[in-house]
Amino acid sequence: MDELVKAVDPNFEYESHTIDGGIMRLFVRSTRKAAACPYCGTVSEKVHSIYFRKFRDLPIQDKKAEIVINNRKFFCPNEECGHKTFAESFECLPKMGRRSKRLTEAILQTAVNLSSISASRTLKQGTADVGKSTICRLLKKGRYNRDD
Repeated sequence: MDELVKAVDPNFEYESHTIDGGIMRLFVRSTRKAAACPYCGTVSEKVHSIYFRKFRDLPIQDKKAEIVINNRKFFCPNEECGHKTFAESFECLPKMGRRSKRLTEAILQTAVNLSSISASRTLKQGTADVGKSTICRLLKKGRYNRDD
């Protein structure tokens, strides 16, 4: 399982998992000792708090995947920075994202040549529960053009 988790982000470490119906929940934690403040770039090791953050990822063994991470908030040691705390970020997730970048890419790969209704129906069969409005919003962001 650790290999599956590392494929999502090399800084993740597998802790446990549960299977609830058609959803596999993977519980992970970060292996990093410190994180850089996204506002000023100063590195911090001083943890403020920990909270659960969950996001969806590509299916695993025909089950929809949800990853739950113990996300840490750090104190920014730079007194000149306008932010006292910041949350650890990961390359696999957009800021405030609830879907991994690779799941978003899979959704767009399916949706680029189908109508949003057909793509939603196809994706709900095994990849992700995503509605037609979400597909339209992703396509409108300009990441994919149907003429390519």
